[in-house]
Amino acid sequence: MERTFVMIKPDGVERGLVGEIISRIENKGLKLIQLKLIFASPDILENHYMEHRNKPFFKDLVDSMKDKPVLAMVVEGENSIKLMRIMVGDKDPLCALPGTIRGDYAIETTKNLIHASDSRESAVREITIWFGDIL
Repeated sequence: MERTFVMIKPDGVERGLVGEIISRIENKGLKLIQLKLIFASPDILENHYMEHRNKPFFKDLVDSMKDKPVLAMVVEGENSIKLMRIMVGDKDPLCALPGTIRGDYAIETTKNLIHASDSRESAVREITIWFGDIL
């Protein structure tokens, strides 16, 4: 079974969408292995978004999420990485298809509700950042 990292971002938690998003994941047949509601520290967020470190939006991204609650999850299932990316939808809510999480609920690109790992390597790295070495 494949595992991936999924995070409901502060805007998703604040808007009360945690139950809806978890229901979609479980209804798809994926299994929740680990969950934790955590106030994200700058260190965790900087490590998580390290590929964006030299981009102009990096500081604003970290600042907008630090010390706010997120729901970090490890999701398991056949092709879980690809399935979650499809379920999440495009990062731009104007391009996200109806039926995807972002297509149905996101309003703006900077507050797009959810993150899901984009590859096996990212999943391993992100799970380790948020949960330690559980793989």
